[in-house]
Parts: sequence; structure tokens; C-alpha cells
Amino acid sequence: MTACSPARTAGRLLTGEFTLADGRRAVPVFQLLTERYRSPEYSPEAVSARCGVAAQKIRRIAAELAHVAFERAIVHPQPWTDCGGRRHESMIGRPVAMHAMRGISAHSNGFHTCRALHLLQMLLGAIDCPGGFRYEAPFPRPCPAAPKPAGKTSAPGQPLDGMPLGHPCGPEDLLVDAAGGPLRIDKAYSWEAPLAAHGLMHMVIRNAWAGDPYPIDTLFLYMTNLSWNSAMNTADTTGMLTDKRADGEYRIPRIIYSDAFFSEMVAFADLVLPDTTYLERWDCISLLDRPISTADGPADSIRRPVLKPDRDVRPFQDVLIELGAKLDLPGFVARDGSPLYEDYADYLVRHERKPGIGSLAGWRGRDGGSDGVGEPNPGQLDKYIENQCFWKYELPPEQRYFKHANRDYLETAKRFGFIEKAEPIVLQIYCEPLQRFRLAARGHGAVQPPDAHRGRIETYFDPLPIWYVPFSEAAVDGQTFPLHAVTQRPMPMYHSWHSQNAWLRQILSHNRLYVNRARAAELGLDDEDWVWVVSHHSRLKCQIRLMEGVNPDTVWTWNAIGKRAGAWNLSADAPESTRGFLLNHLIAELLPAASTVRYANCDPVTGQAAWYDLRVRIEKALPDQAGNAEPQFPAVSRLPNMASPPGIVRDARMDPGAPGGGR
Repeated sequence: MTACSPARTAGRLLTGEFTLADGRRAVPVFQLLTERYRSPEYSPEAVSARCGVAAQKIRRIAAELAHVAFERAIVHPQPWTDCGGRRHESMIGRPVAMHAMRGISAHSNGFHTCRALHLLQMLLGAIDCPGGFRYEAPFPRPCPAAPKPAGKTSAPGQPLDGMPLGHPCGPEDLLVDAAGGPLRIDKAYSWEAPLAAHGLMHMVIRNAWAGDPYPIDTLFLYMTNLSWNSAMNTADTTGMLTDKRADGEYRIPRIIYSDAFFSEMVAFADLVLPDTTYLERWDCISLLDRPISTADGPADSIRRPVLKPDRDVRPFQDVLIELGAKLDLPGFVARDGSPLYEDYADYLVRHERKPGIGSLAGWRGRDGGSDGVGEPNPGQLDKYIENQCFWKYELPPEQRYFKHANRDYLETAKRFGFIEKAEPIVLQIYCEPLQRFRLAARGHGAVQPPDAHRGRIETYFDPLPIWYVPFSEAAVDGQTFPLHAVTQRPMPMYHSWHSQNAWLRQILSHNRLYVNRARAAELGLDDEDWVWVVSHHSRLKCQIRLMEGVNPDTVWTWNAIGKRAGAWNLSADAPESTRGFLLNHLIAELLPAASTVRYANCDPVTGQAAWYDLRVRIEKALPDQAGNAEPQFPAVSRLPNMASPPGIVRDARMDPGAPGGGR
């Protein structure tokens, strides 16, 4: 429903059963909601023990949400016009804000948990209103969204016929062969992960090694470090990268890798394309990718080179553009076969996704006078530099809320190219694309899942949110593995791209496992003890730090601080490798065998890797086991011609004549 729905009919059709004109019977979604969530399995008493919140408190929180949303509404005196042309003299806000990110989504039940949260937002009316969750341009997108993923007609040596990622709306959009098998090496958009809008990156190496669904000859990776902190089951993953067939050839014959640093993955590559750092190249944070907009208007930005490379490296984007031209790929060569773009800076300015829409939205048009849409402007990058590399468009006050049903905003969104038509964006309580997949599993339609996947699709493609125990958690004994273990990105070192910086290493050169102080006392553990952390898959040894601010049943650590010895051009005895560790060692990339299919350790709807489903126990290490983290892997050998790291890093501005000064 939207603000444009006729109130006179909506009120009469919320519950009950109705007979349509053609004789079919229909039930409103609110009737289905009532039947499902008032059932005993969803009662506060039924869920209290599992979530650790008393039933009385659950009822109190629910009552507070409803009271604040409906009895304490915010009245913002800003006139606006809805998509039906009706003028409103004020904007009504529901001051209840909810947010979902990796902590919710990175579970094998994450999709439906997020859906449940968003369903509650819709029921409370807390969508893009004063005091509630607010959309940031280019969102909201229409539902169903576009485009569909390309690859149905892919063939070796031929370019894809569209974008590799997209939004399937039904079984007919999946990338599967005539037998229902996956067409992509990561199995995204197959019956194993139908709505994998971001792919299944964590499964690429295993699938390539296993030749499942087919063998490949070349694996081309960029800065993903899939042998280490972006991998599950790290020990076996590194073995897959060097494993050989009976004839002596590698099971993954060739690996091409690009990175700015000597990460763990570099050692496994047959060809390394050395990249620049972000300080040495052009880049953009685009509305077409991961926008930096605010709720008050769209925004984007650029990065520009401020340092000149002092070594033999090239920006990876420049290399891709040159490779595209050499391979004669559409969009990279002109009609006469000449390269279409000189480099990435030229691409940023002149490439158009469709007429008038490019990587950057600011200062478009030949004279730079257009926002959002316009022909390429040769001076666009100069205008960004003049404005400290940022562009932002401020929405008029009447367009800043209810964007899914705000007539003026929808017209602006169409003008900017965010949507194709200035029509209301319907928020689906009953998710129709999910129901199409479930109907296929029940035998309806021309495209149906293979028998091995039918039960899984029917169960988890429920059009209303459901809850179930995460798969890997359900497969282990909760008494044997009583603790949840999570790993998160350290804010100063997102991924691992900056953790070789000298000043950051002084702050955080190795990580610890954080344990609730009261739980540690129960286990006989003290601050800084060395412990074994054991999962159903593997075990590791690390040092702990006690704290009050963590759930007693949860332990956590920072990701990507632990390094393999010798990687990142660090000395073999650097604390990152001797004392740092990865929880990744404990996480299996495949779920325990429960059927004829070994599914990936991920959400069955989206393929989102289930990093947070890990269950562990902690055992105190023996005194003679303290001092070094485990597992330890053989040190990575330094590449030929790679300079040895200085023993002491000095600032040349303070001591210009010192050895290693300024490095």
C-alpha cells in the first residue's frame, strides 16, 4: 500500500475472505499476517528463552513502539503533494527508527530477519517520515527492480550481453541450464541462491577447485584477498589454490590477481597486476554504485591523485579499460576499433550508462550547468576539485519525506534517472517474487526447480517473513558449542588495505578475542589469557580481553588484523602473524551434509555469506601453549625485487637524513 491507496476501500479489505469476479477466492495480506503472527510459535513466551528477553519486556517494547508511532506522532508543518495529487498541509512522522546491516543480514536466516524488521516499519508507518527511517538517493527503487542479471547466453570468448548482477523477479530470470544447473561459477542466481544480488564471492575458489559446476582455466581477482580474510575455511582454501590434478597441473590452472599491497593472495597468483593506492589514482563514489547521499539529497564524490607513484604500478581501472579495448569489448572501442577511452579519468567523464547518465552526477552538460542528467562535460573533474571533490543536490523541503509516494520527489527522481517513471513505489508486504518461486517449487509454471531443491525453495521463499534456526547452528550441539562468535571490520582498517600503515600498526598490531567478564569468570579465565577457540569445523588459539559491553553468550574480534607470516612485506615475526588471528579459520564454507546437496554456508534466498552463524566453545590453553596464535602457516616468500621493510620507520620531515626516513 502507498499514500495513494483509496482509503474508502482499504479499510474494508483488510481481513476476511472474498470472492472475485471470476469466481476465485482471495484473502487480504493482513488476514495472513494476523493468522501467522498471532499463532503460538510467535508468542512472546515461545521466543523469550531463545532471544534472551523476558516475555513481559517483549510486550512492553511492542506497546511502546505502537504508542510512540501512533500516540506521539510528529507533525512537521511542511506542505506536500502525494502521488495521487492530494495536497497535505503537514507531514506526519512516526518517531520509530530501525536499521539493519551486517549484524542481521550475515546469517543464514538474515534475509527473513531483515524482512521482518521492514514489515514492522511498514505496519508502524515509519518509512521515510520525520523521526523514522529515511531513504537516501537513488533510493527508493521500484519493485520489481531492474535490470535482470545477464548470462543466459554467455559463451567462452564472448562478452556478456548485459550486467553481471541484477534482480530476478521469478524463476524465468535465473541463470540456469536446461537441467536447472548453475551457469555461474559462484552459483549465484541458481536454485541454490536465487536472489544473490551481490554474488557468492566466498564460494568462487572452492567451486573453481572442485570444477563445480564446471572447470575454469583462469581466475581473475581484484583486491579480494580470498585466500585469507575474505575466505571461510582458510586452511583448506589455501590448499585448494595449490592443489594439483593427477596429471600434475593445478586444479585452478591460472590465477591473475591485482592488489595495491603484498597481501596473502598475491603469493598464489601466476600474474600480478600491481595497483596504486587510493592516493595515486582517480576514483569516484558514484550514485550508480555505493552512494554517499543523505536523506536530504543525492550526492557523489571523486578521489583524485595527490601523490605520483614512485614504482612500476598502474591504476587497475586504467588497466581494465586498456584490456577491454585490446579484447575489442563493446563499450570500450569505437566503430573504427580504436580505444574509446584514454584512461579511467576520461571514462569517468565521458562514459554514459544511458544517454545523459554517467558515473558522476554533478556539473553535467557541455557548460557544466546541469545536475544529475546531461551530456558529458570536459571540465567536470575540475569542477569537482574546485568543490573539494564533492557534489550534492539539496532536495526542496517538500520532497524530503515520503519519497515512495511524494509526487514532486518522484518527478525529480525521474529527471535524475533514478526511476523510469514518476509513479508510486509500492512496498510489498506480501512479496510477490518470493511467491513465484514458491509456486514453482509446488509444480506451477514452465520453469521449476530440480527435485533436490524443491523443498528448500518452498520452505524459504515464503512471501511473508519467517524465522528459523540458522543452518549451521541447527547442525551443532548448543551445549558443546554454547557461544556465538562474530568478527567485524575495524573502522580504521576496513578490509585489510590500510593495516600496513606504521601509525595504525602502533594502535592495533594484533587482535584479541573479547569475552564477557562474568562469562570468563565462570570459565576460570582471566584478562590476557591464551585460549583455544573450538568450532565444529576447526580450532584456533588466541589471547582474550575481558569486557562488560558484550552479551555473555557472544565473543567477538576484529577481522583482517591477523596476517600470514611474511605477507604485506612484514617481517616473519611481526605481531600481526605471531599474535594476530582470524575467526575465518573456524568457519566452514559448506553446510554440514543434510541431503544429497552440500549447500554453501549462506542464506538460502540471497546467498549472503553466513559469517555470523558460528558457534564455539572456549578452553584455557596450557601454560606452555601461551605466547603465539595458532594455526600458523609457512611464511610467504618475498617476491623478487621487493625491497626489504625498514626496521624502524621514521618521518623524513623530522629526521630527513635518517636511514629509511620518510618511508
